[in-house]
Amino acid sequence: MKFIIAPDKYKGSLTGLEFCDAVEKGLKKIFKDADIIRIPLADGGDGTIEVVKYHLDTKTIKLTVNDPLFRPVEASYLYSESTDTAFIEMAEASGLKLLTESEKNCMYTSTLGTGELIAIALAQGAKKIILGIGGSATNDGGMGMAHALGFRFLDKNNKILPPTGNSLIHLKRIDTTQVNPKLKNVSTKVLCDVTNPLYGKNGAAYIYAKQKGASAAQIELLDQGLKNYAKVVSEDFKVNLQRITGAGAAGGMGAGTYVFLNGQLTRGIDLIKETTNFDQAIDKADWIITGEGKLDDQTITGKTIAGVLTSAKKKNISVAALCGIVDLSEEKRKQLGLSYVASVSKDMPNMELAIKCAYTNVVKATVDFASLLKNGKL
Repeated sequence: MKFIIAPDKYKGSLTGLEFCDAVEKGLKKIFKDADIIRIPLADGGDGTIEVVKYHLDTKTIKLTVNDPLFRPVEASYLYSESTDTAFIEMAEASGLKLLTESEKNCMYTSTLGTGELIAIALAQGAKKIILGIGGSATNDGGMGMAHALGFRFLDKNNKILPPTGNSLIHLKRIDTTQVNPKLKNVSTKVLCDVTNPLYGKNGAAYIYAKQKGASAAQIELLDQGLKNYAKVVSEDFKVNLQRITGAGAAGGMGAGTYVFLNGQLTRGIDLIKETTNFDQAIDKADWIITGEGKLDDQTITGKTIAGVLTSAKKKNISVAALCGIVDLSEEKRKQLGLSYVASVSKDMPNMELAIKCAYTNVVKATVDFASLLKNGKL
């Protein structure tokens, strides 16, 4: 039998490559001569760089930039010399993973470090930027990123505002006289797996700012700030940000990349599938085994598993999902087109132990799946 192993990561637990190792180990216990192809995937969030590095010939560039709280942090991006393409992951410089719980508050965090990575890639000669914007600690509308590229955000007194979330509401004008000229010669694709508008009850602040440390009162202020930000951008750039699908991604970074990088917002999983030649690789497969930390309603809206299913349906390939947690009804699983679903942590007494035992649990869940398959029960 031919199996494709094509997961996302289990955030905070297993990388995509570790998931592939565990599933392969489980499969070989039952199907010793199976044809197994490993294609770890990502949707643009943290972990995307690791997946790109696995599939492509790239060089790792390490440097010191600003973290979300303007402290020095070592970050890296990938560079393909053959295509002059830089692969940058926002979470490397502006991610929640860089902050302690008590430090999280997107009123005061910035995307400056991500902009610094972009500026350095431009100086290196990049003609293409692939930017993943998942896992951010920010709600600054991309002001920090743009500041690093020469844009200046001014208040009513023409003073430069610090590029943080709490400055959005004070913005009156955007100065473009110092913008990096290399931006004219670069094309940017932004990996974005959500469709939220910039502001409003389904916008960046109301949906995501709480998990980034903002209080209810601060969320309201951030939302008002994003609305003001959109008004100023409309006046200065003649762009209606509220109509851009995904503008609210990563605390408004979707909007910022659209305006200041001329970025093309695209589903992260679609670009990663294209990069890995996924649709060709799965040809004539019997099963695709995928997985992610949590299978829930968000899975349906552009996550890795949804992308896997889109490709599998075209070739009539069955898909099994081995996930840390399953929080999706049987009906919705069938609607998605999943042929087999398992929660690998279902017998764990607590989440801490589930995370610690994730590798072993994935091996066991794979053996259970493969045994059913071999015995003709699937």
